[in-house]
Amino acid sequence: MKIQISLCLCLFLSVLGLGQNSPQQPNIIVFLIDDMGWQDCSLPFHTERTKWNDLYHTPNLEKLAAQGVKFTHAYAAPVCSPSRVSLMTGMNAIKHKVTNWTLWKNQSTDGKSATLTPPKWNMNGLSPVPGVENAVYATSLATVLKQHNYYTIHVGKAHLGAAGTPGSNPLNLGFDVNVAGHAAGAPQSYYGLANFGNKRGRDSIWGVPGLEKYWGQDVFLSDVLTKEAIAAMDKAKEARQPFFLHFAHYAVHAPIMADPRFVQKYYARGMDSTEAKYASLVEGMDKSLGDVMTYLEQTQLAKNSIIIFLSDNGGLSASVRGGIRHEHNTPLRSGKGSAYEGGVRIPFVLKWPGMVQPGSTNAQNIIIEDIFPTVLTMAGIQKPKLVQKIDGQDIFPLIQQKSNTNKRFLYWHYPHIWGPKGPALELYSVIRQGHWKLIYFHTDQRFELYNTEADLGETQNLFSAQHPVALKLVKELGRALKKGRAEMPKEIATQRNVPYPDDLIKMRAR
Repeated sequence: MKIQISLCLCLFLSVLGLGQNSPQQPNIIVFLIDDMGWQDCSLPFHTERTKWNDLYHTPNLEKLAAQGVKFTHAYAAPVCSPSRVSLMTGMNAIKHKVTNWTLWKNQSTDGKSATLTPPKWNMNGLSPVPGVENAVYATSLATVLKQHNYYTIHVGKAHLGAAGTPGSNPLNLGFDVNVAGHAAGAPQSYYGLANFGNKRGRDSIWGVPGLEKYWGQDVFLSDVLTKEAIAAMDKAKEARQPFFLHFAHYAVHAPIMADPRFVQKYYARGMDSTEAKYASLVEGMDKSLGDVMTYLEQTQLAKNSIIIFLSDNGGLSASVRGGIRHEHNTPLRSGKGSAYEGGVRIPFVLKWPGMVQPGSTNAQNIIIEDIFPTVLTMAGIQKPKLVQKIDGQDIFPLIQQKSNTNKRFLYWHYPHIWGPKGPALELYSVIRQGHWKLIYFHTDQRFELYNTEADLGETQNLFSAQHPVALKLVKELGRALKKGRAEMPKEIATQRNVPYPDDLIKMRAR
């Protein structure tokens, strides 16, 4: 028995890169979907199946979950750029201050408010070099992996830095290959026949770059990106080099366009036209996942390849979609941009052959910045040289824990006006511990407290009824915001900053 335990320990340490003779480093794939909601698949992340799970068709995501672990309480930022920067830096948005979506250099993307002025933020996104104004200078995940023998591949949406800044090009962020990644966060078109939104002789910020060889062809963007991803992986295989593939699909982000390979069956069901197109985007994304998994299996790379599947925020529901607005993520409340669960809870599956129990489910709270330290553990990288301090936590120990303590705090800070109107689509800061979630709304300086285990739809505000819990979370949220030097919006009428939540409670108690 002692010999068996020693062998197991040596195997575990070698996987972490701690043994004297480390095995081949695993290939690591982060399969990142844009705007995919918690319910936008046939794989249930709820405790029971819902009508949404029966609407969508994602057999390859189901297969991935059968081979790995499904996280039911995974979180991201409410909009895209903050999540993507957190993934690449391991920092929470409070710290990196890329708190809204980026596009043009030194130009804020905030909507208008009659009462508040949004604060200064890092509107230029992530920078690989110091001295870029309105940007966070940090060492990217791709850079660290490249320094440790990985062939680093970016395919799809980047949206990490504003146009005209170094961070807009993934090649400046540690990637050896960049396919179609640039400053914009959406495609002008998904169709090759429309040149993916590019017009000859005329630049467009939304036109998908670098795919000229497909222009004029009857091809769909999700499929084209998959072909390019497989070609890049094949190049790494031929060179016998481990690879990191950051496969960030533009799907299922607006504009909602039909994937012609799948849309007809949804039309045949009598679905709303827009929702039928959306369902085809979802299925096209799943086909891409299946193609990547098939490639790994056919090339005998699957046993030494890790796949992390997730979305960058909650599902879009406030605009563009068909059907009833703010209802596309039920039983979660609201959607993208919102402080409620529909805006921040995401699908998340992790496959790690030999290290993760196939078909398992984990209810621990995790958040997107956790990917950075987790990937470093997977790659066996210890104490890398980083510019920034990491906020995320390695989730591998959480997978191994049998207890579900969920004692850690998760934080969100969105002092911005996204644009569309709807439930909790306003300026806010949020803290979560276990099943308790506290929201501090900046506009009218009110608090809402929910027990999301008993009230997943966040319908009963328990701030007064559970005052000791509320005060504990208010205090911790204030501490985190102050420690991170979080910028707060300013009241137009008084020109005073909105107070931190703990300071507001103290002022009201006087």
